[in-house]
Amino acid sequence: MTRTSSLINYWAVIPAAGVGKRMQSNIPKQYLRLQGRTILEHTIHRLAAVSKIKGIAIAVAKQDPYWPEQQFDIPQSVFRAEGGDERCHSVLSALDTLQSHGATANDWVLVHDAARPCVRRSDIELLMDAVTTGGQGGLLAIPVRDTMKQANNNLCVEQTVERSHLWHALTPQMFRLQELLSALTAALRDGYLVTDEASAMEYAGQQPLLVEGHSDNIKITRPEDLALAAFYLQNQDNETQTFTDGQ
Repeated sequence: MTRTSSLINYWAVIPAAGVGKRMQSNIPKQYLRLQGRTILEHTIHRLAAVSKIKGIAIAVAKQDPYWPEQQFDIPQSVFRAEGGDERCHSVLSALDTLQSHGATANDWVLVHDAARPCVRRSDIELLMDAVTTGGQGGLLAIPVRDTMKQANNNLCVEQTVERSHLWHALTPQMFRLQELLSALTAALRDGYLVTDEASAMEYAGQQPLLVEGHSDNIKITRPEDLALAAFYLQNQDNETQTFTDGQ
């Protein structure tokens, strides 16, 4: 009997073992508070709002003292994985954890940054629909709109880069579990330290699909990003309320 797509599960992975040095904070940035919740709590609830996602694996540092304090009122199961030195190690650990909880090779996995709490459910669902329909992995992204400059070692402009085919890579990034596991393993074996999952898939010879999302899906990296994230969250809440009131 051929397995149909309706029997394939969707899982989420959040690598959350980083310390976020650029935030100039004495605690990891994913545990900073934003509108009454930690950034990580916001992020998990955004993913959990998508009912197709069966479970979420979160990779945190082995001696993380903040993890036990996190509160998730969500229907999905949350699994803790041991984080690694780099993002790719954390993702591999989370994939292993998902497999130990029933995820199979052909299941889809969405990897999302812990510090992207403003991702819209509609964008996640758009990515899932596009990737599932196309049968190939993909990622949320937005086209580059600004003029792009390439600098030399002295931070002087070397050239202006043609932007018409340039995109900002966002997350989630969505791939089949075994394909992502194999790509990350091969990249590490070859000494190629990837910065995101799409890079690993590209290294494996694939061409991930770009799915345009919203620009408010920012990654909190610097102190000033907290205020911007709060602004976006409030705007999104207002949009949702306006839509609901108009029904």
